[in-house]
Amino acid sequence: MWVLRALRRPVMAAILTLATVLGFVRPATAAGPVSWKVCPEDEQVQCGVMRVPADWGDPYGPTIELQMARRQATDPARRIGVLIVNPGGPGGSAVNMALDGELFTPELRRRFDIIGLDPRGVGRSAPVLCSQALVDAKPSPLVPDEAAFRALAEYNRKLAADCTARSGPVVEHADTGSVVRDVEALRVALGEPRISILGASYGSLIGELYGETYPGTLRAVVLDSVMDHSVDVDTFLAQETAAVQDSFNEFVKWCARDARCVLRGQDIPRLWGTLMARAAAGTLEDPYDPPAKLGVWELISAAFSAFYDPQWFSFAHYLQDAAQPAAAAGRRGRDVPPIDLTPNSFPAVFCGDWALPVGDFTAYRRRLDVLAALAPQVRASPLALSAAAGCVGWPVPPASPQRVLSPAKLPMLLVNALHDPATGHAWARQVAAQLGPNARLLTYQGWGHIAYSHSPCVKTAVERYLIDLTLPAAGASCPAVEPEPFGVG
Repeated sequence: MWVLRALRRPVMAAILTLATVLGFVRPATAAGPVSWKVCPEDEQVQCGVMRVPADWGDPYGPTIELQMARRQATDPARRIGVLIVNPGGPGGSAVNMALDGELFTPELRRRFDIIGLDPRGVGRSAPVLCSQALVDAKPSPLVPDEAAFRALAEYNRKLAADCTARSGPVVEHADTGSVVRDVEALRVALGEPRISILGASYGSLIGELYGETYPGTLRAVVLDSVMDHSVDVDTFLAQETAAVQDSFNEFVKWCARDARCVLRGQDIPRLWGTLMARAAAGTLEDPYDPPAKLGVWELISAAFSAFYDPQWFSFAHYLQDAAQPAAAAGRRGRDVPPIDLTPNSFPAVFCGDWALPVGDFTAYRRRLDVLAALAPQVRASPLALSAAAGCVGWPVPPASPQRVLSPAKLPMLLVNALHDPATGHAWARQVAAQLGPNARLLTYQGWGHIAYSHSPCVKTAVERYLIDLTLPAAGASCPAVEPEPFGVG
């Protein structure tokens, strides 16, 4: 019997390959059906499970379980079809996105089955889990010398081994090309002739690659906060860093015009420079967790996080309290019980999608100097530098590396904030150029990441396009919406 079992797999694989070549079988049919049940979080939403190959190149090898949530169209008689949604990250849960009943407009909820499929390695879909202690020990990408650079590579190799030991083969196959195969398998399992996609941030890459790979089964695609998956390592680092510096500059401008900014009237770049010097010297106290200290990397990362919404009001308070530690007395966080494992899909996904060779320490240090000259306040994009540094020494080569997109076969809608710290407006312009005349870029003239969540004007344009496939006029834009204070102090 063991002989028969040993022979069965290559024979069946050969049959599948021949059938695929002849057009009888699509590779996605290696996946199983979807099993649905009521979601425990919301009885109006169905939760589904589907098994797919861990490695689409080995359809009869180990499998993984993908999980999803489906919010069915509330007006079945006028149902258009399925809208696959993804919030990006990488690491954001599309299941949670679909469970959010307030995120999408009422008309979209009436006309579409909204399905959030957690990408492989993320959320509930065979999550990449790693040692919490090891993840917490991640070194700063701002390495000071060659020994630290070698230690960074060794750390990444150790992390990959730890995550693989705890999570299995998904770590080596978490690339977006594999996710696109999963989405196509879901379409086949649902029996839908065509689907629509709304991908935000890193989720836009799913829409880009699905549209290129399966143009005949795509009805519409919205790319919100657009990833440009064609740039090389230096362009990637420079454009991402320029986007963060732009957001810092916008924060300074806002503080000068809004009387509610607690730093109004102060020289914010000078204050920032003082805090950065104290962080470099190891004397800057975390204003909300004293007596813990903030390093340069932590301070830059705090700014980057604040620019996402943006949280300008609370960030101004944060800087004020950091400059005057006594003002934040009594804000120490509670002790949290230690956790053995933590979700950590970012390096597996990013290193599976990007070839970001930074060279040896000398070349890496030179790149850091270039970025610091480009962005004198923020020094580097925490997102981009974490990605590039996180792939140094990563043992799995990228399965879906960068390439220029083919022209779009159908009309596509791209939306992006003019001042986005994570996916700069330059990326949206570049991707629109790659996709050609079928792509239309709608610019939100404001700030923050994910334009759909910041602008009613953008929501209206997205809804109109998804429902009746009407694109905005060429060069159209939506006005900025000034942020309101929340979470201050």
